[in-house]
Amino acid sequence: MILENLKILRRENRKTQKEIAELIGCRELAYLHYEKGVRKLPVDALITLARYYDVSTDYLLGLTEERRPFPKK
Repeated sequence: MILENLKILRRENRKTQKEIAELIGCRELAYLHYEKGVRKLPVDALITLARYYDVSTDYLLGLTEERRPFPKK
C-alpha cells in the first residue's frame, strides 16, 4: 500500500523526510519506505502522524478523502 497522503501532508507542511522520521522515531530510510509502501507503517506511527497532521487515520491510509478526524468526545 502506497501512502501517498503521507507525502502530500509532509510537503504541505514543508517538512523533510528526516524531520518526520525523527517525529515517529525511525530512520529516514525507513520513513521513505513507509511513503513508498515498501514497509508497513506501524500503528503507533500512524496514530502519531494522524495527531501531528490533525487528520484521520483513514485519510492517511487512503481510505477516505475526508481529512478531518472524528470529533473528540
